[in-house]
Amino acid sequence: MTHSLSDVTLHWSAEPGKLAVRQKGLTSSAPGCFATRGCASMRSKGSPLNPSRVIVGRGRRRGMERSQATESEFTLASIGIFACLPPKALKALRETCRWQNYHPGDLIVDYLDASDDVFFVTKGEVSVTIYSVSGKAVSFRNLGPGSIFGEYAAIDGDPRCASVVGKTDCLIASMSAATFRKLLVTEPMVGQALIGELVRNVRTLTKRVYEFSTLAVNNRIQAELLRLASLAPREGKSARLIPPPTHADIASRVSTHREAVTRELNRLSRIGIIERQPGILIVRDVERLAEMLHEMTGE
Repeated sequence: MTHSLSDVTLHWSAEPGKLAVRQKGLTSSAPGCFATRGCASMRSKGSPLNPSRVIVGRGRRRGMERSQATESEFTLASIGIFACLPPKALKALRETCRWQNYHPGDLIVDYLDASDDVFFVTKGEVSVTIYSVSGKAVSFRNLGPGSIFGEYAAIDGDPRCASVVGKTDCLIASMSAATFRKLLVTEPMVGQALIGELVRNVRTLTKRVYEFSTLAVNNRIQAELLRLASLAPREGKSARLIPPPTHADIASRVSTHREAVTRELNRLSRIGIIERQPGILIVRDVERLAEMLHEMTGE
């Protein structure tokens, strides 16, 4: 028998490795089965799940996409603010979360949306962006595995302050605001870790406001490359950005256009600061790039 997926909810079953599928009184179990949604804000308004995007961990079904996800991937162990929690507590938290796969370009959270769930990136990468009325993208940052987003709305109840979209294929866990606030009370160490995360965000954004106010476009591009290099794997003096940021990505983060980024990257390549290879951008001398920026900022 075929059922509509518009009222499906999925919960961890008592049977290991299975999720219970509940729909209008119907309960069944599917090994490793979980649902995806294309847009958190649309889902919060009651939009039905898309049947073509139900992911099945094992086996094949017509009209359903196959996933290589296993139960071991449904873990919050990589989330930075949960590093203080023992495995038993992490497992209990996992069972309070909803798990969704997103693809590149999928909208997860919409700017000014009234939803207040908190999201955890367990696999892949997302982009935090605001689009102007004219359609111009202003990118703030990318978030990878271990990151959290959506916590501002859960804390203060205000609308979302940015959109979040999938940058790569990613697996996202979401938790209700009520559950998250309760967690901060019952697990003070998580609250302390969250405070540290919020302070780091404020420091980063303060520095970027300073850069926007005082640096020329080419120096802002250098600052963004240095920021990305500081997060990338190091090999001696060099850092490898994999995958490399697109010129459009850099331009949106430093409030310029792609042509300006292209010119500056070509110049940095000519003087040996960076090297571009297929699928890789190598910052050959991170210290030299930092010195160039220091000459302009004094920092």
